[in-house]
Parts: sequence; structure tokens; C-alpha cells
Amino acid sequence: MRIAPWVIAGVMTIALISCGTSSDEANEGAVVEAVGHNALTAAEEAEGWRLLFDGTSTAGWRGYGRDDFPEGGWHVEGGELIGQSSTGNMDGGDIVTVAEFEDFELVFDFKVGPEGNSGVFYRVKEYDEKGLWQVAAEYQVLDDTAYIEMGTMDMNTHLTGDNYDLQSAAVRPTNPVGDWNTGRIVVHGNRVEHWLNGQMTVEYELYSDEWEELVAASKFGEEAFYARAPTGSIALQDHGTPVWYRNIKIRPIEAQDRISLFNGRDLSGWTVHGTERWYVENGDLVCESGPDAAYGYLRTDAEYEDFELTLEFKQEADGNSGVFFRSTLDGVVVTGWQAEVAPPGQFSGGVYESYGRGWLIQPDPEKDAALRMGEWNQMKVRVVGPRVTTWINGTEMIDLTDEKIGEATGHIALQIHDGGGIRVRWRNLDVVEY
Repeated sequence: MRIAPWVIAGVMTIALISCGTSSDEANEGAVVEAVGHNALTAAEEAEGWRLLFDGTSTAGWRGYGRDDFPEGGWHVEGGELIGQSSTGNMDGGDIVTVAEFEDFELVFDFKVGPEGNSGVFYRVKEYDEKGLWQVAAEYQVLDDTAYIEMGTMDMNTHLTGDNYDLQSAAVRPTNPVGDWNTGRIVVHGNRVEHWLNGQMTVEYELYSDEWEELVAASKFGEEAFYARAPTGSIALQDHGTPVWYRNIKIRPIEAQDRISLFNGRDLSGWTVHGTERWYVENGDLVCESGPDAAYGYLRTDAEYEDFELTLEFKQEADGNSGVFFRSTLDGVVVTGWQAEVAPPGQFSGGVYESYGRGWLIQPDPEKDAALRMGEWNQMKVRVVGPRVTTWINGTEMIDLTDEKIGEATGHIALQIHDGGGIRVRWRNLDVVEY
């Protein structure tokens, strides 16, 4: 399992994440390899990470809309990439990486000076007479306090870690002006996450109905090219105010990072628990009540801790089932948590703790409309630390943070409920580990 990038970003970054302090403080007792700034650990290199800033030059960067690096505004000093215009007129201009990226994890340290304003953009493509902000989505970097106190505009969706002008951060673990912060952007397909100092601030699905509605209501509503490119550069914004960056590193996410849990032919990689029926038919995985009409489980041989699981299911009869995570099995006695799959009105997408606390969270009743009984449904279950989020057909069903879940490890398992008369098909079971 990969170490989370905000953990392996180096000893200094670990101090920031785990203690909530600036990344210049010591982290005594760290078990991760100690390296200086703008360098990779052996573990990072093995994981495919690459530096976007070497700490000594602007190699690998150029000006937005130009082939060379701009004079003025941006410079390198003391291992830091500094955008600190003396005029406030954006002397340096926005800068972009020469390399382009599609899916990736990006980590960067940043700090701002008084009234500092900048941003990190991804999948940037340049178009004539279009500025950076008109073509790509932005992770906001800002002196939040100063701009709130100015009172010149509504700062909702315009603060550090926000999806600029579209979504406001759920949490704001920002360090004070002049202190270092660690940002993280994960882009995988149409799914995007913003992280700040170890906490997820926003997450969204590009081109979903929700995304399109947000864009239409924003300043980008008239921009035909906004966030439409499937691949592009990483960019840093020059807003004519002081900002510093360092430890900018990226790990491209390749297709092989997605693990298929079901090969469409047999039950390789899985173990059956109980007497209920699990078999493959026409490339689908089928669970069906057996003569005992009891509980049954199909459990992965591998364990998964932090991951995103996507799958499709079709409830052909009754459909009372579920997807267990971080779970263990002794026969058909399961210890762990279930993302519910059930007939309409029975809380599909909710989280239930078997042989424990019972229901931890149920979706709002109106979200039940996302379930299409008797048709193929897509389900996504994301488990990162103590946080669990589920979606059905693109609708977020629940978002739960639970300390007990955060302390657990275990397998993924599919359930067939007791009572008989149940038949559910499954296909396209894929997992990405974090």
C-alpha cells in the first residue's frame, strides 16, 4: 500500500500534518527518511514521484502563453520559488510547467505575505486571448484574514483550499500568514480533491450535473474552454502579491494504479464465507440465496485500508446486500462496516456497523431517488483515515467521520442478506489505493 503523499513529502511536512504546526518545526522520532527541501525520499522515488521545482532554478517552467520564463516577478532564492512583485502589477505573469499531466497527485508547500493572493491550477491549456483563470480550475492560495477584513466582496468560495468561485472548503486548517502550509491536489479521471495541511477541503466530479450547475452560476459560465481539457500543465498564478512555493512534487497516476477485483471469469482473489451462492454468469458476478437462506459473504483475499472502490450492481430480486470495508470474517460473523445496498426506502449508501453500533449514518430520504431498482447502478465508496463517503449514480449519499473506523484495517467483502429470495449482479469492481 502506498504511503499517503502528504506523509512522505519529507520530515518537515510530517510535522505540519500531524501536529498542526508550521513545516519548519522539527519532527522528533519520525520514521520516514529525512531529506531536505525540494528533494525526494527513496520511497517517493519508488512510488514514481518527480520534482517540479529543484530549489535552484526555474527549469521545467515557462510563462503562460510564452516559450520562455518571464523576467521579473518570479525568482528563486534560498530554495524557494518566490512570486513577489514590487509593483503589484503582476510583473512576472502566471507560470506553467513545460510537462503536461492527466491524472496525478500534486503536493506543494506554500506561504503568503500580507494580502498575498495566488493559486494553483491544473490541466492547463493555453488559448489565444484567454487568461489562466479562464481555462483551468484553481486551488485558491490567499491571505484569508486580510481579504475578509477588506470586505470588498463575498469571500465564500474564494479562500485558501477552495475550488475557486465554485466550492467553499469544508474545513480551514490554514496556518497564519508567513507560515508554511502544505497543499495537495488529486486528479483522477473526473474526480478531484483539494487537501490543506492533511485535511480534505473540497472534492468534486468534473462535468457532473452539480459541477455544470456551479460553473453556470459562476464567473466562468461564459467561458467555453474553462476546465475542459483532459490533460495539461500545472500553473502558479501571479497576482502581484507576495507568495512563496517549495517542495512542489507530482506523482502521475497511471492506469495500472487501478486494481480490478473481479476478472469476469471466476472468483480468483476472493474467498466465499457461508453456504449462499456466488458464481460468474455472462461476465457478471452473481450472488443468490441458497437453500439455507442465511447470511453469506464474498471476501477479498487482500486487505485494503485507504482506498476508493467503484463497482456496478443490479438488484434482480429483493436486492438486500452490501459492501463491507475494513472488515474481518470468522465464518459468517463479520466485524466491520457496510455500505448498504438494499431495495428502495432501505437506506442504500448508508453505513451500518455489524455486531456493533448498528446504523452510523443513513442518507437523507430524498437521496433514495438515486437508486434504480432492477437496473445497473454505479456505487463508489471512498475510505480515507476515519472518513467514509459513498455515492450512488453520482449522488453523494453520506459523508461520515468516525474514530473507530479510522483505527481499523481489513478486507472488502460483498454480502448477501439472510431471508432468501435475493439475487444481485455485480461487475466492474475496481479499487485505487491511497
